[in-house]
Amino acid sequence: MHAAIGFFLGWLLVSGSAAAGLPDVIDKVRPGVVGVGTAYPPRQPNRKGQTVSYRATGFVVGDGRRVVTNAHAIPEELDTDHNEQLAVFAGRGAAGTVHFAHLVQLDRDHDLALLSIQGAALPALELGDSDRVREGQDIAFTGFPIGMVLGMYPVTHRGIVAAITPMARPVEHARTLNAAQMRYLRHRFDAFQLDAIAYPGNSGSPVFDAATGQVIGVLNSVLVKESREAMLERPSGIAYAIPVNHLKPLLDGPP
Repeated sequence: MHAAIGFFLGWLLVSGSAAAGLPDVIDKVRPGVVGVGTAYPPRQPNRKGQTVSYRATGFVVGDGRRVVTNAHAIPEELDTDHNEQLAVFAGRGAAGTVHFAHLVQLDRDHDLALLSIQGAALPALELGDSDRVREGQDIAFTGFPIGMVLGMYPVTHRGIVAAITPMARPVEHARTLNAAQMRYLRHRFDAFQLDAIAYPGNSGSPVFDAATGQVIGVLNSVLVKESREAMLERPSGIAYAIPVNHLKPLLDGPP
């Protein structure tokens, strides 16, 4: 009887410790999660309307002045007549700050982009080894699921790695292939299918190990919807991430 009670109390302690772990991990990750978009310098003459435009989530790596996001979040053109610039939005709530940025590297095959920001360094996240990720592993991702409609308040979703699966879906007939699917068939790679719900603003969010906070992937929706889920009208409860090891060659590129 006493042994059973002791076992039960021990189980409660272990369970409580595990449950308390994720809040600590989120506290560690959150400062390195940023919004990515564009902004105009203050008091820009002869321009009316919104001064910032949110496009996706990103996260800080390396020396604290580099930011990772999805390539599709980078605009094809900027309003150069009014000095519109790439920008990273850091901080939380009213304490948020804008850091102007420029594009360092672009990897369209994996839909990844690396930016460099101006100003003070931001807290950088630690990258893990995505080759060691296993199906069933607990993960979480933090970002801005509906942009900054509710302000600079990052949201965290939790799930598991449901499958490690090829990015390009199989097709029955060659005539059903579109340009995006052809590109991913030429550059075939595996992605993480997550049992977790993501929204458009989550693109570029860091997907991290729920126990350590190490980033194992970069959340993506557009690349997957153009290839693997082109046949689904309203997919739900599924998200995908690009393994973080595809990011590492960008970090070894020019500063």
